[in-house]
Amino acid sequence: MAEKAKISPRQKAIAEAIIASILWSTGGLLIKLVDWNPVAISGARSFFASLALLLYIKKPKFTKSKTQTIGTIAYAISLISFVVATKWTTSANAILLQFTSPIFVAIIGATVLKEKVYWFDITSIIVVFLGMGLFFIDGMGGGSTAGNLVAILAGFTVAISTLSFKLEKDGSAIEITLFGNILVFLISIPFMLQSMPDLRSIIILVIMGVFQLGVPYIFYVNSMKELSALEAILITVIEPLLNPVWAFIFIQENPGIYAVIGGIIVICAIVFRNIVSMKKFYSSHE
Repeated sequence: MAEKAKISPRQKAIAEAIIASILWSTGGLLIKLVDWNPVAISGARSFFASLALLLYIKKPKFTKSKTQTIGTIAYAISLISFVVATKWTTSANAILLQFTSPIFVAIIGATVLKEKVYWFDITSIIVVFLGMGLFFIDGMGGGSTAGNLVAILAGFTVAISTLSFKLEKDGSAIEITLFGNILVFLISIPFMLQSMPDLRSIIILVIMGVFQLGVPYIFYVNSMKELSALEAILITVIEPLLNPVWAFIFIQENPGIYAVIGGIIVICAIVFRNIVSMKKFYSSHE
């Protein structure tokens, strides 16, 4: 019998990152399928995500550091904002506008952290904001102005939490997400007590919390041990590409043409910036 081919750690990491991105991409569809207040949805989803993350981490470390605290609050706001945005606008608008977070990272890094700004940063920032403008043309691409603005808030707070992950020395990114999910649950309790979802919605909420939020983050964190930053960036583009596809296939949600064009512009600009910045990083460390 032929010997089974062994899967290398790198191949396993690539598979984990792909699985994480695919699972994340179901968020827009699943949120749309739950008939409940969006803040309550956020709370229930985060409750089940917290359980999954706690089982994995076992003994989380609360460092009480400034970066962990800011990261936790920002991550919590991003979770609630994304669900609210998905309810108020199209799934495509919500995920694509949230995907602008790397641009906010560049802006915050330059203004707050005094990091050096390169030509590709400025170019991508201009292009992304032009792309974002298309979401507010022709009826906001099938969504609402309020929903689009909340989606941009989600992108901004994702940027802050991302920077917190980077700056946190004594803790870890996965612990910030655990505390962020717990905070979302606590904030959402008054909204959850106002009414109860039906059985189908409860099942979807469990699936969302465990398999759309908790488990994929565990996969992603593990994949980072073997993947380069550039590989991770390119693989996670799967999420904003697939998110509106699921919504279109299963609930026939059709984003407007301007939202589609704006989304393509945003994705291309983000990928371009990250590829160029990674190449610059590698060349400077050779």
